[in-house]
Amino acid sequence: MNSPTNTQLLSDLRKLLSESRQQLQQTVNTTMVQTYWQVGRLIVEDEQKGESRASYGKQVLQQLSKTLTTEFGKGFDASNLRNMRRFYLAFPIQETVSLKLSWSHYNQLARIENDQARQWYMKEAVEQNWSVRALDRQIGVLYYERLLSSQDGTSVKQEAGEKTHSLVSNQEDYLRDPYILDFLNLPSQDVLESNIEQGIISNLQTFLLELGKGFAFVERQQRIIVDEQDFYLDLLFYNFKLKCFLLIDLKIGKLSHQDIGQMDTYVRIYDQHKKDSTDNPTIGLILCSKKSEALAKYSVLTDSKQLFASKYLPYLPTEEELRKELERERNLLTGLAAT
Repeated sequence: MNSPTNTQLLSDLRKLLSESRQQLQQTVNTTMVQTYWQVGRLIVEDEQKGESRASYGKQVLQQLSKTLTTEFGKGFDASNLRNMRRFYLAFPIQETVSLKLSWSHYNQLARIENDQARQWYMKEAVEQNWSVRALDRQIGVLYYERLLSSQDGTSVKQEAGEKTHSLVSNQEDYLRDPYILDFLNLPSQDVLESNIEQGIISNLQTFLLELGKGFAFVERQQRIIVDEQDFYLDLLFYNFKLKCFLLIDLKIGKLSHQDIGQMDTYVRIYDQHKKDSTDNPTIGLILCSKKSEALAKYSVLTDSKQLFASKYLPYLPTEEELRKELERERNLLTGLAAT
């Protein structure tokens, strides 16, 4: 396989497959952005007579979403229909919508109230090839506003370049984008079952259910909508003995402080918006699976730590037990386990 002929053949095949995937990605992205813009236009023009009315309530969108989700999947729920409506209102001239950006980009951009800032961020995202995470970061740190207020902007631009350098997108991010899966009406567990991460999640789901400690599976990739922001959980369980939710997030790669903070946010959101008054405080679980090691870490808000230690721990697998299970699962899935 190492002959010059085979090496050239392999190189040609890699190039062909890579380019084909990129073309497919661009085709899906273009269709998705154009379709959602048109959906937003139809909603605004037909239901609002072309006027931006705050009185446009939830009832119409709920009725639309009920029918559309039945026929076309959960990508057309009321929340996403609101996103499409906002997209059209933010970019009413279709020719100004760059097809080099994804729907996830525009979902961020449409939330910017300042028209000039919105157009500037769109232009920069295209020219700088920002990923969705990079765009989100720049909006969050008020990059545009800081440039306007700075003397020459050099230091601000330098910082932006350094901070966004690691926030590049890749093929895996695209394949895991819930918006893409929703648009194509493809259930994520079927699409990504061959992926190591999804395989680990599947095995972990079975592991917790077989513990016999009161765990009940609720959902994978559950979307949480708070203040029109979308959050996704890898796994959601409910423990009937503890009367609390368990949120699980799996990371493939190195665990960061940002990951821990994100889980704390998920727990806080669930406590505030999802759990019932009779439920105990929510707990989070971050799982990190790398080739060299595995890590498991529970996430509990400060005011719940005493309850966690005294009441929760007897019904939960220890972090060490979870770490060993993660390693075992990864070895099995990558074919490294001993036969």
